[in-house]
Amino acid sequence: MVKVLCVLYDGGEHAMKACFGDKDTKKPEPLLGTIQGELGLRAWLESQGHTLVTTSDKEGANSKFDQELVDAEVIITTPFHPGYLNAERLAKAKKLKLAITAGIGSDHVDLNAANKTNGGVTVAEVTGSNVVSVAEHVVMTILVLLRNFVPAHEQIERGDWQVASVANNEYDLAKKVVGTVGAGRIGERVLRRLAPFECAELRYFDYQPMPDDAVKATKCVRYENLEEMLKGCDIVTINCPLHEKTKGLFNKELISKMKPGSYLINTARGGIVVKEDVAEMLKSGHLAGYGGDVWFPQPAPRDHPLRTAKNIYGGGNAMVPHMSGTSIDAQERYANGTRLILESYLSGKHDYRPEDLIVHNGDYATKAYGQRK
Repeated sequence: MVKVLCVLYDGGEHAMKACFGDKDTKKPEPLLGTIQGELGLRAWLESQGHTLVTTSDKEGANSKFDQELVDAEVIITTPFHPGYLNAERLAKAKKLKLAITAGIGSDHVDLNAANKTNGGVTVAEVTGSNVVSVAEHVVMTILVLLRNFVPAHEQIERGDWQVASVANNEYDLAKKVVGTVGAGRIGERVLRRLAPFECAELRYFDYQPMPDDAVKATKCVRYENLEEMLKGCDIVTINCPLHEKTKGLFNKELISKMKPGSYLINTARGGIVVKEDVAEMLKSGHLAGYGGDVWFPQPAPRDHPLRTAKNIYGGGNAMVPHMSGTSIDAQERYANGTRLILESYLSGKHDYRPEDLIVHNGDYATKAYGQRK
């Protein structure tokens, strides 16, 4: 029988407020992405004799995560409140065979080390489970920043009414140039959702071209040089994975190549930007706004500069906790996808969906985490 370790986040009093499940009685059920919800796996696993251990204790050498990992065969984590499966932890995981990301994005796992651990630990994620959720969040964040929503709402909360002070930094999305760094499942959906806004131009930078039907639907233009794409963009959205080539990509030097007064949105990974540089470029006015929901590390420490960074007008910050990909709808999708991956493993078939595999049989199974052969 198999021991499955599930490192999730604690929903606390909020975990019983979701009401999908028993649609007839509206009986509250825990949020699936939390410890309380356990991705809906406990009854199913235990009915087959397997062991499920869930925890949110993942910090420090003596955490529950570290204690239970030593004899776990399967580990499940989320990208929203990740348990970092680094090389040191992998070295202690003598029985580990499968690491599942309940969601999208497996950069919290040391993938190079996973390929060398126990003959190769398979790392899989539920591809497609939250792409719609994240794409919607990107469009929302663009609009929140352009329309100067946060300072305007804060003004109302204070009891003020100074229209000019917030309209002074408010713009339309129409006639703006928008570019995405990464045009995969999320980036493509962002472009499709932006198409009706009558932007001046939609651009993308990616190692591979978008499908013809997507190009036709969005009329987007591919740039093979990132700096060239950035030069004319009013808005740039980051939709690529974090790996060796994208870590710290948006530093002061690259951001300085962006159009003065432009906006940067990041729902990909916090490590793709240099947080201090983003804060500095906001303060200087080179960036008019920065928004998204990803941080490094997660949870973000209280003194993380992007919690409070502002532009020259005292606004321009649309940062939230890592929530874009964990809507109630997305939780159902990634919980179901996690179970399918587990079923494939526990049955011995190992007939995983190819698109879910990140590393497998000691090698990379995707080019998404760097352009590998």
